[in-house]
Amino acid sequence: MNIDQNSQSARVFWRMVRDFSLAIKPWETAIYYDINPDEIWDATLVSERVYGRRDEFMTVMAVAGIDSADEPLEQKQLILPNETQLRKLKQLAGFESRSEYREDGKPTWSTE
Repeated sequence: MNIDQNSQSARVFWRMVRDFSLAIKPWETAIYYDINPDEIWDATLVSERVYGRRDEFMTVMAVAGIDSADEPLEQKQLILPNETQLRKLKQLAGFESRSEYREDGKPTWSTE
């Protein structure tokens, strides 16, 4: 496993996603998703159901306000960024969760 070249990018991404979810207005575009009982201990399952892949679990955790997989998700509605918003947040933070878009510890789309 490669260490991120920018070791702070995940922390920055988590904060940006969290801020997005707290600042979004009801009339703005986002994904509104209600946590199901079978998802309380599995942010990857929420990621699969929302984005069609399990590797966006950090986005789910940030929106839920948790920073450890050992913490349960509260059974409530989450406000998540859509694919376009998520891509923009990742690029701003310099973070990529999808392994197919990472190489040598950094995003392949990175301009650095």
